[in-house]
Amino acid sequence: MHSKSLIAIWVSLISNVFLTLIKIIIGLLFASPVLVADGIHNAGDILATVAALTSSMVSKKPADDDHPYGHGKAEVIAAAMVAIILAIAALWIGYQSTLSLINPPESESWLPLIAAAVSLVWKQALYIYTIRVGRSENSKSVIATAYDHLADVYASLAAVIGLGLALAGSKLDWEWSVYGDPVAGIIVALLVLKLAFNIGKDSVDILMERTVPAEKLAGYEKLIGGLEEIKRIDRVRAREHGHYIIVDVRVGVPSHYTIQRGHDIGREIKRCIMEYDTDVIEVMVHLNPWNEGEDEGKGGDKGKGV
Repeated sequence: MHSKSLIAIWVSLISNVFLTLIKIIIGLLFASPVLVADGIHNAGDILATVAALTSSMVSKKPADDDHPYGHGKAEVIAAAMVAIILAIAALWIGYQSTLSLINPPESESWLPLIAAAVSLVWKQALYIYTIRVGRSENSKSVIATAYDHLADVYASLAAVIGLGLALAGSKLDWEWSVYGDPVAGIIVALLVLKLAFNIGKDSVDILMERTVPAEKLAGYEKLIGGLEEIKRIDRVRAREHGHYIIVDVRVGVPSHYTIQRGHDIGREIKRCIMEYDTDVIEVMVHLNPWNEGEDEGKGGDKGKGV
């Protein structure tokens, strides 16, 4: 699990360094502002990938005295950093595109178009690879990196369309074609800004300890309710902690049970939930007394914090 995430991030980092150099060098040599802007966007991706790499290594560290719940939120912090970098890149692309709209380039060359096309195909392949690894490993930083690649796909697509229109227009005397590049860039800037917002919102939700989806909670409750010795489900809560989940359970059991029997019930609840959902790494169980004649099912001390 650990190695797959790290390999995906290292592949992304090496690719971003290579593409950044190619785009900036070719963009400067052939005076292509859209390619230079795309290259600077890729330079921001290097910072984002380094953040993802660092966080992925930190998040896998075991719990310690200072971090008893583990280091999983390191990945969430990195995802938030990626969102900020994407937002800055979107503003940069929009700014450069606006300048190009006011002062369109006089001529275009085939080499910048080829460079943009290679970047488009490469980044699409990287997106497919990293999103699969990120989802299979439930790695927030790898998923954020994948969406960063998707933003690059949009940017490269805009560059291909803009440069292609400019080249075609120079051959066919389409005066309006020189505006294809900046208009496409502005549209891409808005798409990248939306991606940044979605990644940032998800990171903030996890940092604020938003609950897991309702269907997951329902699955946990169904498992717990199926155990014979559980007479009442008082409360089930769960929160994401980066690439793993922590669950809190409060249930009612017969008040005459011994401590040993209660301990065994708690271990059984933990086993059932962790086998049902492999993303769960910790289940904290609190047992409340249940007496004959009380209602079974849900209820009890729910909301009382007992």
